[in-house]
This record gives sequence, structure tokens and C-alpha cells, in this order.
Amino acid sequence: MNSAKFLDKTEPREIRRKLGLNQQQFWSKIGVTQSGGSRYESGRNMPKPVRELLRLVHVEQIDIQRIKREDVDLVEYLKSAEAELYKTLKKSAKSKRKAA
Repeated sequence: MNSAKFLDKTEPREIRRKLGLNQQQFWSKIGVTQSGGSRYESGRNMPKPVRELLRLVHVEQIDIQRIKREDVDLVEYLKSAEAELYKTLKKSAKSKRKAA
């Protein structure tokens, strides 16, 4: 199951509990206050950017503090100017993750 479908079917509270984090630990990693996170866990509609950050940080386990603008720029450049190279690198990285 891909992570986007996983997140759609799983509540934030469930993800947080599976990770063994309290609300402060869980929500602060994506820039949401504990009280805001509590509201999302209680059923308040979560904005798409918050949901996406939750997916990246807590489902995909990406340390967003290590991502730099130049990394994003490089990916965008590869996608547009070197599409075949981008596809090859993406496939290679994906197979490496699966092997790990």
C-alpha cells in the first residue's frame, strides 16, 4: 500500500500512537502546536499541506530539517531538463530503499 493511501485510511492519532509519541513530540515535528494537533486528532479537517507534512515526516520518515531549497531546485531541474536521467536515478534510489 502506498503511503498516501495509508494516510487516507489512518487517523493521525493512530499514527502517533504507533510511533509511541505524545502529541507535543508528534505535532511539533511538522510545526503544529499540541492544541492544534489535538483538534485534528479529534476530527477537525486537516489542511492538505499539514496532511502532506505528516505523511513525509511520520510515514515516509523524512527529516525535513535536512532538506534545502537547492535540493528541491535540483529535483525540479532533473525532472524538466533531464527527464530520462531523473527516471533512472529515481528507479535506482527506490530499489536501494527496498534492499535496505
